[in-house]
Amino acid sequence: MALLTTTVGSFPKPEYLTKARTAFSRGQISRDELRQKEEQATRECIALQERLGLDILVDGEMYRGDMATYFAEHLEGFRISGLVRSYGNRYYRKPIIVGPVRWRGPITVEWFRFAQSLTQKPVKAILTGPYTMMDWSFDEFYASRREAALDLAHALHEEVLALKEAGARYFQIDEPAISTRPEEIDLALETMRIVTAGLEGCKTITHICYGEFDKIYPRMLDLAVDQIDLEMSNSGFDMLQLFRTHPFRKEIGLGVIDVHTHVVEDVDTVVRRIEMALEVFRPEQVYVDPDCGLKTRTPEEAEAKLRVMVEARDQVRARLGLS
Repeated sequence: MALLTTTVGSFPKPEYLTKARTAFSRGQISRDELRQKEEQATRECIALQERLGLDILVDGEMYRGDMATYFAEHLEGFRISGLVRSYGNRYYRKPIIVGPVRWRGPITVEWFRFAQSLTQKPVKAILTGPYTMMDWSFDEFYASRREAALDLAHALHEEVLALKEAGARYFQIDEPAISTRPEEIDLALETMRIVTAGLEGCKTITHICYGEFDKIYPRMLDLAVDQIDLEMSNSGFDMLQLFRTHPFRKEIGLGVIDVHTHVVEDVDTVVRRIEMALEVFRPEQVYVDPDCGLKTRTPEEAEAKLRVMVEARDQVRARLGLS
């Protein structure tokens, strides 16, 4: 089936969950009470995606804070810093590597099983990739960035295998840092090969966004995944020109919704974005999704944007006679 719809991963947390996370951090509620709120929010997120008609679902990451810190908290070899500014008024607790990085047991498997139990549609297993984990951490232990990235790759590969054992068939390895350090593309390629080894028969995806794509293309096509998911709308689809100069031979996750604006796109705008992409890609190459995670939007904005996205996809399918 062509032009399947999905999302990149995170959804906005409902207000009751945000309050619960704050209360937990202050010792005012128990971990079990927080877990109940996280499960409630995950159920609502899955139900929303089904209601909107999305094809490949996500758990919405209701149990995660920052995408790097969450995994660092569950891997051996890390401690977590105080608050560090990331962008705008957003802050996070930066991971610090203080010893050999090792997988000490399942991190996301239980949440994958829970989310998948709520739907008959496939749910993506989503991990932050080793290159980004290395790049976004302070390193007080390893002699080189490569040593740190390789140990992270082997540790996260253990998580991937555990998710496969649990039934996951769609794997998304988020690597936003790849496009910001083009001089280290070879290291990113090496670590991706380690993480996705043994996933024959599964769909493998990497999400990359907001960087110097002209400096890593076409080398990024050598990443050991089936699909590269890209932020396209925020940059005005300028990457299409790159793809005209050298064929994009993988599947593409096509960002047709700008997640960095409160403005909800109209359907005609998103139809035009999909049709522009189809001048370069075959329909069966294209998965339709937002530019990036939706956690920066309000719940109302996220729902409205996704509703537009699905309607636009349906219109394009109808015009082209696609099933």
